[in-house]
Amino acid sequence: MGEGSDKGSYRRTVVLGLEGTAWNLSCALVDEEEVIAEESATYVPAKGGIHPREAAQHHAGHMAPVVGEVLDAARRDGIAIDAVAFSQGPGLGPCLRTVATAARALALRFGVPLVGVNHCIAHIEVGKWKTGAADPVVLYVSGGNSQVLALRRGRYRIFGETLDISVGNALDKFARQVGLPHPGGPKLEALAKSAKEYIPLPYVVKGMDLSFSGLSTAAAQAAKKYDLADVCSSFQETAFAMLVEVTERALAHAEKKEVLLVGGVGANSRLREMLNIMCEERGAQFFVPEMRFMGDNGSMIAYTGLVMLKAGVTTPLAESRVRPGYRTDEVEVVWK
Repeated sequence: MGEGSDKGSYRRTVVLGLEGTAWNLSCALVDEEEVIAEESATYVPAKGGIHPREAAQHHAGHMAPVVGEVLDAARRDGIAIDAVAFSQGPGLGPCLRTVATAARALALRFGVPLVGVNHCIAHIEVGKWKTGAADPVVLYVSGGNSQVLALRRGRYRIFGETLDISVGNALDKFARQVGLPHPGGPKLEALAKSAKEYIPLPYVVKGMDLSFSGLSTAAAQAAKKYDLADVCSSFQETAFAMLVEVTERALAHAEKKEVLLVGGVGANSRLREMLNIMCEERGAQFFVPEMRFMGDNGSMIAYTGLVMLKAGVTTPLAESRVRPGYRTDEVEVVWK
């Protein structure tokens, strides 16, 4: 349920965070030092990929028990909530609206400020919080996003990103096409470990940007002719080499000495290995948070809401509409 809450006699700042941009509904309570409590409920489709309205219905149906568990923890420990943060975007519209409605209601109930958080920046901020990375180039890879970023002049600048689908989407799409159950990424990783040969697949890096759609299609075609383990391994090697190439060039361009890996696809051990090798060769430090903070989680929203709140950034109700296409580089990072 949490990591305890006895922090001494000083008045800490505590924020409740709600995440629900896609698969995972998650609520967490954090202060400056720890995650006090977190509860989640994950939507799993009967077949195929995510269905936005079904996912939103899942979130609505599980909102009361998930939030209730976290509020119970706050009551047991006598914790006062200072703000309610929520994932304002990017994400799936129906899911975002469900979470935003709940967040507004909670903020009004407790009479505290509302803080709209950019989901992508939350992945970065929780990663920095939990690893101690100070000023990294960030590789953010998930089911919905693939970006290489770094903080420059008050914003997270995007040095490179996918031109079509994310690497996580590409992996899941391929998995569905070859009959692997959801979630596809871990199944591909497991199969890849028994591969015996590399199968050439499209390697598409355009300047600093990437394309994964053609790679996914080509891999599905290759699976009709070659051993599935070999195709899974070749898919990973190709996609991850593309990501590492762009990350390495951003590292050189931005003159940074740290690389931080965040997002659900960052759980893949082979991607971590490839990034670590690159960092060692360049004399850079490689950081990756523990697994619980890689996928979508309420703690990352709560923590980012906390640092925003302490910097004086809140979201009036009139400006709390959801933003499905909310760009990472639109956010002014005033808390640094």
